[in-house]
Amino acid sequence: MMSSPMCVAHKVCGALVWIGAINWGLIGFFKFNLVNAIFGGWPSFERIVYALVGLAAILMLFACKCKHCGMPEAKKM
Repeated sequence: MMSSPMCVAHKVCGALVWIGAINWGLIGFFKFNLVNAIFGGWPSFERIVYALVGLAAILMLFACKCKHCGMPEAKKM
């Protein structure tokens, strides 16, 4: 199965979603917030990171409708 090329926006969103997933896994398993550990001195920047991760997750929900990168549509059941 060949993967279709993704546009830069989807690559960035995918990376942010992975960062969010890893952070939530660390919080759930070890009570360790990696984002807070890195940006804890800058609470406003930490909040921006959380907002970007949330927006990236929402944008990835609509990945199958991207006209720029040709992502295939989700298969209907």
